[in-house]
Amino acid sequence: MKKAVIALGLVVVLFLSFADVYAQDPKVGPEPKDRGMQGQPYEHQWKRLDLDQKQKAGLRELHRKFKGETAQLVGELVTKRIELRVLWSDPKADSEAILAKEKELRDLQNQMKDKIVQYKLEARKLLKPEQIEKLGFMGGMGLGFSRGFHRPGRGFKDGF
Repeated sequence: MKKAVIALGLVVVLFLSFADVYAQDPKVGPEPKDRGMQGQPYEHQWKRLDLDQKQKAGLRELHRKFKGETAQLVGELVTKRIELRVLWSDPKADSEAILAKEKELRDLQNQMKDKIVQYKLEARKLLKPEQIEKLGFMGGMGLGFSRGFHRPGRGFKDGF
C-alpha cells in the first residue's frame, strides 16, 4: 500500500510537471502579474525596473536553470508530503514515524529555501544598483518571487 501511494505520487508529480509546461501559452490567460514564474515571467515588473534585453535574457536563463536544478527536490517534497499524509491518516501509525517524516519534510523545505535564496542572490547580481533600490518599493525581491515557482494555491505557504 505504501509503495503504491509513493508511486502514485511520483506519477502525479510527473504529470503535473509536464501538464504545466504544455498548458502555458503566454498569449492566452491572465495578465502577467498573475502568472508568477510561468509564461513570460515578470514582464510587468521588468518594465518598472527598466531591464535591458541582456538582463531579461539572463533572468530567463537563471530561472530555467533553477527549475531544472530543483525539479528533483520538488518531486521529493511532494512525495514526503504524500507519505506524511498517509501516516497521519493511518490510525496505527507510530508517533515516532510521523515525527521522523515531519523532520525529513522540514529538511527538504530548508534545502528548497536555501536554493531559492541562492536563486534570488544570483538574480540580484544581474541588476544595477538603482534597480536593486527599486526592489524595496516592489515588495521585496520583486521579480515574481512572492509566490515562488508554484501556481497560486499550490505548494509552499511560507510566502516564497
